[in-house]
Amino acid sequence: MMSPEDYMLPCLNKQLLGFDCMGCGLQRSFAFILKGNFIDAFFMYPAIYSLIAFFGFILLNTFMDFKNSNKIIVTLAIINITLILGNFILKLINQI
Repeated sequence: MMSPEDYMLPCLNKQLLGFDCMGCGLQRSFAFILKGNFIDAFFMYPAIYSLIAFFGFILLNTFMDFKNSNKIIVTLAIINITLILGNFILKLINQI
C-alpha cells in the first residue's frame, strides 16, 4: 500500500543550495497529521496548525459572512508569517 511519503516532492532549494527553504517540513508534517502524530507534526513544521486554521477560516468565510473577517484573516496571516520566518531562522542558525 502506498503511503503519503511516496508522493512527497524533494526540496530543490536544499538539493541545489544546501539549506532548508521556508516550506521544508510542511509535507512531512501533513503526513504526520494524516497518521495521527499531531505532536510530531508540530515539531516538524510549527506553523502547520495555524496554516490549517488560516485556510480553513478563508474557506469557511467564502460560504458564511463573518463580522471582522478581514481582521481575523490579517491576524492569522501575521501569525503564520511569524511562525514560518521564526522556524526558518532557527533552522538556519542550527545549520551554522
